[in-house]
Amino acid sequence: MSKKNNAQSSFEETPIDTGFLILTYKNDESSAQNIVKEIHSDYIQFHFCVKGTGKFSFNQGRYILDIHEENSLLLYNPQRQLPIDLTLEPNSWMVSILISIKKFHSLFSTEAGYITFLSEENRDKKYYKDGLISPSMAIVLNQLINFNLNPSIKGLYYRAKAYELLSLYFNRSEEADVEQCPFLVDEANVIKIRKAKDIMISRMAEPPTLQELAEEIGLNIKKLKEGFKQIYGDSVFSFLFDYKMEFARKLLESGENNVNEVGLKVGYSTSSHFISAFKKKYGTTPKKYVMSLN
Repeated sequence: MSKKNNAQSSFEETPIDTGFLILTYKNDESSAQNIVKEIHSDYIQFHFCVKGTGKFSFNQGRYILDIHEENSLLLYNPQRQLPIDLTLEPNSWMVSILISIKKFHSLFSTEAGYITFLSEENRDKKYYKDGLISPSMAIVLNQLINFNLNPSIKGLYYRAKAYELLSLYFNRSEEADVEQCPFLVDEANVIKIRKAKDIMISRMAEPPTLQELAEEIGLNIKKLKEGFKQIYGDSVFSFLFDYKMEFARKLLESGENNVNEVGLKVGYSTSSHFISAFKKKYGTTPKKYVMSLN
C-alpha cells in the first residue's frame, strides 16, 4: 500500500470490525497523490468524495472512474479483484468504507430483500452505483475526516460513525419526518453552506463580502464561518483563493489566455497582483509555470 502522511497530506486506515474498515485520505498539497491498496473480491467498497476530485483506475489504467465533490461510488464485483488505485487531486478529501459481503449480510440478515444487490438473483453479480452525498451524510463524513477527540476513543467513535453512515446511505425515505429528524438543523445549514461555496465560485472575480454572503444564504456570520470550516476545511476566502489559483493554473495550461487575461478572469485587476498571488501559491510566476509546461 502506498501511504503518505505529513502536514499537507494524510492517509489513515482504521479497522472497525472483522471484515470492516474505514480509509480516510486528505490531500492538501498542490500536486495529485496516489493511493494503492489490494482489496479482496468479496469486499463491497463505498467511496465518498468529501471535497475536490478523485480518479479510480482499473485494469492497469484501461478503465477510469471519476468521483467528484459531494458524490459517492458503490463498487462490488465478486468475480474479480477491484484493488484501489486512486489518484486524489490537490485539495481533495475522501472517505472509503470497505466491508466484506459476509459482514454486510449480517447487518441486513432479516431484511436481505431491502438492499437490491443482496437478493438471491443478484448476490453473485457485480454491482456499481453512483449518487449524491446527502447533507446528513456530509456531516458524518466531516466528523470522520476531521476527528480531533481523545485518541483513546477513536476506534469506538469511528465504529459508531461507520454504522451511522451506512444507515444514512441506505435510508430509502426521501422526506424526513420534521419532528423526528435529529439532523434537521444541521442538514439545513449544510445546504446553506454548500450554496455559499457555489456563490463564491460563480462570482469569484467579484465575490460578496462575508456579511453579504451570510445574508444571501440566511445564516449568521458565525455559523457561516464555522460551517464552512467544518465542511471544506478552510475559511471562506482561503478556500476561494485556492480555488482561484487552481482555476488560473488550468487556464494557463490550456494556453487559450495570456497571463493578464487569466488574472482578470479570477478577479485581479492588475497583473502584478495576480503574479504575486500565483507565486505565493505555487512558488513560481505564471510565465515561468507556462514555460515549464513546454
